Amino acid sequence: MDDIEVVERRWAAFHRWGPAGLLALGTLVASAAADAVGMTSEKWYAAAALVVSAATLEVWWRRASRARPGPSGVSAAYYGLRWALGFALTWLNPLFAFYAVTGYFGADRLLPQRVRKTGLFATAVTVAGSQAGGMPPRGEMGWVFFGAILAANIMLLTLFAHLAGLEDARARTQAETIAELGRANAALQQAMDENAALHAQLLVQAREAGVADERRRLAAEIHDTLAQGLTGIIAQLQVVAGTPDEAVAREHVDRALGLARHSLGEARRSVHNLAPMALDGNGLPEALKRTVAEWGERIGARADFTVTGTAEQLHDEVAATLLRITQEALSNAARHAGASRVGVTLSFMGDEVVLDIRDDGHGFDPLAVPERTRAGGFGLDGMRARAERIAGSLTVESEPGHGTAVSARVPLVRHDR
Repeated sequence: MDDIEVVERRWAAFHRWGPAGLLALGTLVASAAADAVGMTSEKWYAAAALVVSAATLEVWWRRASRARPGPSGVSAAYYGLRWALGFALTWLNPLFAFYAVTGYFGADRLLPQRVRKTGLFATAVTVAGSQAGGMPPRGEMGWVFFGAILAANIMLLTLFAHLAGLEDARARTQAETIAELGRANAALQQAMDENAALHAQLLVQAREAGVADERRRLAAEIHDTLAQGLTGIIAQLQVVAGTPDEAVAREHVDRALGLARHSLGEARRSVHNLAPMALDGNGLPEALKRTVAEWGERIGARADFTVTGTAEQLHDEVAATLLRITQEALSNAARHAGASRVGVTLSFMGDEVVLDIRDDGHGFDPLAVPERTRAGGFGLDGMRARAERIAGSLTVESEPGHGTAVSARVPLVRHDR
């Protein structure tokens, strides 16, 4: 419960119990000072009857107000009767003004706007009469004193009404601001939900596109390695079949065997790369570390892997994309760059992940990449397409004789829990 609710509950309790409590307090004080103000027996009987009437009125209003929470004709009649009883009691004994002063606090809850100032003025007359020593004022100076006190009460009422108006305006502005913030938060939540749905759709599309990309990559692998290897084997065997020289035949058989072994190795590598097996049961850092180490052992080159930042469990599609980019970059470094040293760095940087692969190979002119590679969707363009499918980017820096640097930046999307 916030502070505003606490204040509202306390004011509601005061409006419910306050008039009866102030009536009891005024009765006790007036009784104690009855001799000092010169109350006669007749005045006491009249005051007792008025107190009983006021108590009955308060009991009735406590029940009636539950069905009429706002200003109405009934609440205005209650306010008028309460003022009349308070005025009569204060006339009999000025200390009964403790009960009459409740008119200051209930006007906005009980009176319609058009008669609210009249009710407050009437209450001010009763309170000023009590402060002036009782009603009616005695003598010319008594009336002057009463008028001055009444003017002071009216000035205070005006001041307090102005301050209350400012507070109401501030409260309305605050309520409007809170409502606007609520609408803004609702719109933001809706946008976040829509963004999450779009992101999920993007990942699904990326996965589907990845399947198609793997098919194209595998087709290129078969064409560039297996098909050419088989063609070479056939050519060597045709030479063997057409020559009577055993030495020549043996030489070409050895060549055919070498081509077969090489093609078998390429076939195994293609099947191994068909799915990111290194991710099974491991996070991306562990998978990259193993991939880099195995590549270095297979190629006989120095391969270093480094992680910077706080590692997090990435979404499967993000992890698979970065692993694929690494595998492709390492494959290019082995097949085309002739690199003797490769460094792979995985950096967790706030809301994105950065993958850097650098080698000390031959390097190349990125603008002079063969047109077949550009159009076919393999190599550098294939890595770039992978990154872009998950809202990332890929840049390549290279120069003949100065190695190659590949950098992929993708959003940090955490693994679904």
